[in-house]
Amino acid sequence: MTTPNQQETFIFETRFEKIIALKQNGIIKAKSIRYAHSERFQLPVSVESSLSDNLPPDKTPVCPQALSPLVEKMIGTIPVEVFEVDESTQYLSVTRPENIIENEKLPVVVWIHGGSHEIGCGDMDTADPAGWVKEQHIIVVSVSYRLGIFGFLGGDEKRPPNLGLFDIIEALKWIQINIADFGGDPENITLMGQSSGGDAIAHLMISEGTDGLFHRVIIQSAPLGLRHKRQKMSAEFLRKTEILKDETDVLKIADEYRKFVPSVFKYGLKAAMPFGTQYGFPPLCREEESETKWKESAGKYDVLIGLNNDETAFYLRTSESLHPFFGKGMGLKIMNKIVRKTTEFIYGHPAKLFADNYAKAGGNVYLFRIHSLLKDNHIGAPHCIDLPLIFGNEPAWKSSGLLKNIPWTYIHENGKRVRALWAEFARTGKISDTAESPEILELRKM
Repeated sequence: MTTPNQQETFIFETRFEKIIALKQNGIIKAKSIRYAHSERFQLPVSVESSLSDNLPPDKTPVCPQALSPLVEKMIGTIPVEVFEVDESTQYLSVTRPENIIENEKLPVVVWIHGGSHEIGCGDMDTADPAGWVKEQHIIVVSVSYRLGIFGFLGGDEKRPPNLGLFDIIEALKWIQINIADFGGDPENITLMGQSSGGDAIAHLMISEGTDGLFHRVIIQSAPLGLRHKRQKMSAEFLRKTEILKDETDVLKIADEYRKFVPSVFKYGLKAAMPFGTQYGFPPLCREEESETKWKESAGKYDVLIGLNNDETAFYLRTSESLHPFFGKGMGLKIMNKIVRKTTEFIYGHPAKLFADNYAKAGGNVYLFRIHSLLKDNHIGAPHCIDLPLIFGNEPAWKSSGLLKNIPWTYIHENGKRVRALWAEFARTGKISDTAESPEILELRKM
């Protein structure tokens, strides 16, 4: 007899191979399944079918990257010892309920993580979907893909751009072929992404080779205000980092490229995200065609898009260098104005414009905004506050500066209602008027 927290091995018999998973506390998770391979600066190649057992790696694979002190301050300490650097980072994990009815087809949510297109991976404890999966009886697939220099910077045949997008497309192809063997419905796939993950999803909507791979999208806090006129900045950053292209030490590459970031500060606010999707290269259209392409996609995808009300507040209001000047009095009023202006420029206005245009083109689209109603919370509802609401997992957030002085009961009670709404959208593409919405959530059908 097993205890509720004891792990058991579970075997998924897929049409190509046996995949080993772990069963624990009502959840089955098949972790770090390789969906493709790649050579440096080359397109991903799907894995060949195999009859051998799929053995997950001992540690969680992660694209080469440098730790961000700001992100650790916000999210919490990253346990680096559980990760293994892998330049070919095409892995995904499948999390599903243990108990499903025979032949039941569950809605599938594909999680595309954020991190400015340069840090993170699909399998972080702060985005562990186990609680949501069990609570709402859905399947979540968490995708890892190439980042930074390896996945989101290029400009020619030797170093093509958008390799991270191509990786995600390969993952979606794998999901289409295999997810039914896990109890998922290949005809009910919702992409959900936060920050740069949301940016990637918005651009997958207008990418070549994605028809039929997904049906709905949930775009959270996408920095769509930084997507415009990036060509010169990307070209300069590419030239500056050319000397790193043949370096064999991948961690050295991740450290060294940062020396060249200040050289692109002259390009303004968009330099806050030096890596990104690049228009005019496969699988994307030219920038001037993007608005038309999104309107043309209005009949294909249901959309839930939105942001947090104070996206830039954590970066600005917790800055030790800014606090002496903007911490009180007139300085504080100026700080509040900067937070409002930058939040609307990077996230708010672009999300509303996207939703307006999509609705006018006949698309089914909802627009949301998450607020903070806590009187003593001077940070408000900043970037990433949606993550603990969606994924829960209190132990993973215990060292988070983001949740300092915020009771976990506040996160849990509001999060449970948000999770129910997001799951309803993933199931049906709609959110009913009678659905129970938390007070922190402003939501409307466009």
